[in-house]
Parts: sequence; C-alpha cells; structure tokens
Amino acid sequence: MIKKRLDSRTVRRVLPVAALLAVCMAYASMRGAPALMAAVATRELPVYNVDTEEKVLAISFDAAWGRANTEELMNILDRYDVKTTFFLVGFWAEKYPDLVQELVSRGHEIGNHSATHPHMAQLSAAQIREELRKCSDLVKSITGKPTTLFRPPYGEYNDTVVKVSREEGYECVQWNVDSLDWKNLGTENMVKQCTKSVNPGDIVLFHNDSKYILEALPQILEYYTQAGYKIIPVSQLLLQGETWIDHAGQQHLCTPTPAPQPEGAAAPTA
Repeated sequence: MIKKRLDSRTVRRVLPVAALLAVCMAYASMRGAPALMAAVATRELPVYNVDTEEKVLAISFDAAWGRANTEELMNILDRYDVKTTFFLVGFWAEKYPDLVQELVSRGHEIGNHSATHPHMAQLSAAQIREELRKCSDLVKSITGKPTTLFRPPYGEYNDTVVKVSREEGYECVQWNVDSLDWKNLGTENMVKQCTKSVNPGDIVLFHNDSKYILEALPQILEYYTQAGYKIIPVSQLLLQGETWIDHAGQQHLCTPTPAPQPEGAAAPTA
C-alpha cells in the first residue's frame, strides 16, 4: 500500500486543531460539558428570535431607499390592528419626516438602521457609535424619542458592531424569518416564505418599498391571525430581565440556580 505523505502546510493546519481538540476533551473529562461550553470562545450575537411559549411574534420593516407603499402599509396594519417596528436609516428619516411622525402617531415604534446605511463591520468602534448617534438624534428631533433598537444594514455585523451597540444602550436585532421581498419573486413566494414555518418568538423581515408587499402582507397577517398569533413590536417581544443568547441567536431568560437544600431535607417530588 502506498502511503501519502502530509506536506508541511497540511501539518501546520492539522496539528493546532488536533491539539485544541485534545485540550478540550481533557478539560471536558475533568469539568464536564458545561465547563467545556464556557471555555470555548463565543461570538457576540444579535437577537434573531425569542424563546417564548406565548403565541406572539413580531414583524419588522427596514426603510432606506424610498417612501413607496409606506402610507398604504400603515393602512393595512391599521385594518389588522397590528403595531410593528420600522427600522429607519437616518437619511430616510431626514427626507421623509412626515412619514416618521405618522408612523409614531399610529402606534408603531422606530428602530435605528444607521445614519448612512454603511457596511458596519468595516467601521471602527468610533464610527459605529457615530452612525448610531446621528440616526438616533435625527429620529429624536422628529419624534421626541431616541431609538433603542438597532438593526445593522445588510444584516452584516461582527463582534464589535454588536458589542458597541449594546454599550450604547441598544439591543441589536436581526430576524429569523426572511420574506425575501427584496428579490421580487412574487406575492405567492413572499407568503410562502413567511408562513411555511411559524413559531412563537419569530421576528419577520420586510422592506417598506418592496414590489409585492401590499399584496402579500394582508395574506400573511391573515394567516398569523387565524393561527392564533398576536403580532407585537420587537421591543415588546424581547425578554425582560437577565437574558442570554444561544448559538443560533435565540434569546432566553436566565434560569435561576436552584437554592441549596438544607441537609436532611426531602427531595422535591415531580
């Protein structure tokens, strides 16, 4: 049998991985799986959806490029008595202050979608803070309220983007249900994307100026309503108190550590 020799580049790639795996296995054997999980470095993740047993979900709209459909979207939401979250770019809010005021007057909340719609992961921490500040200041000048939710443009982020936004008092929010409305694949495709798998705590993404949104949204809202879901703004969906976010971006409440039982106390029954 002919044995293939590993070249030096392959060895350099394999050895560090093997060494790390060996360390992790040894650590796990001494401390158990929870300790291993704590030892592995984790990314800073935004909230994609929420762990809840209540039949609630949130729909959200990103607004950056035009005002088309926005007034009629508000009318549709009114017909279904739905309040939601609009993530606005600063230059959009500056161009359409009347729409920003109307959104708030109809009970919708405003989220921060940056000032200039940049690729946030390419910015420094100082530049990220400036994008957040400028958008929030502009929204506050129109509505009287600053923004507290942030969605990165293009859905792009890194650890710095998430960490800095939280340091600035924001919750960084993505989505776990994508309508794909920006692809302009038609009303039927949008409805399918948003209804094929519906779960409590979902966050759904739309865009205010997408081509088929006015035809698809009533069907989607009708489906959610008939399925017994209540649609609420993102801030109301987010969990309150001490929370953590798992590897998939789902937000959970921290489970309190059980109090130690007094010696000799009877074990609790199921």
